[in-house]
Amino acid sequence: MRCPHCTTDFHENWFSNVLARDGRGFIVQYDGQEAFWHYRTTLCSKCKDVIIEIAPISTDGRHRLLDWRMVYPIGASRGPVSPEVPSDIADDYIEACNVLPISPKASAALSRRCLQNILHTFGYKARTLDKDIGLLLDEPDPKKAIPQKLRTTIDLIRNFGNFSAHPINDKTALQIIEVEPHEAESCLDILEECFYVGPAAAFARKAALDAKLAAAGKPASK
Repeated sequence: MRCPHCTTDFHENWFSNVLARDGRGFIVQYDGQEAFWHYRTTLCSKCKDVIIEIAPISTDGRHRLLDWRMVYPIGASRGPVSPEVPSDIADDYIEACNVLPISPKASAALSRRCLQNILHTFGYKARTLDKDIGLLLDEPDPKKAIPQKLRTTIDLIRNFGNFSAHPINDKTALQIIEVEPHEAESCLDILEECFYVGPAAAFARKAALDAKLAAAGKPASK
């Protein structure tokens, strides 16, 4: 897993136990089922900081895990956002990181809006995010083409959850769509690639060009 403190990938070794008081586990109703609260902890092998998660586990004899939720730390640490990235895009990205342990669906929604704003900044604007991505992947200008690896990872977003059944446009960019937790985290990975595999520098080039155009009394680039 990726450490939410220092962002290092490490092989986790979890210690798990029931949350108990006076020898009895705390019983809760979860999704119509009776369950005990359990907790688990692991240490990052690099920074040595602890990660703590809790989950209700069914009491029906099969001890089925119903859901794990990270309670420490709250939020997922990620690398610093390049200063060339516009503040509104950086803010959405940071918020998507912070909300990931609480709601993967909300995190994925913020990530999709973040990606859509990146694409719009560079002129790839259609009626939906799916079509925005299509414009980027079909870019005929070799000078604007992005690396193949980044092309592949950006295209992956269209395959997460029920994305294809929910067209994301300007009015529905924050629409909540069912996703798996690993899909929401992958959305953040993809945004990081967008920030650090070229587009951050491209933001800087575009800002410099727009400044020159403004000085000459011309409209900003598209």
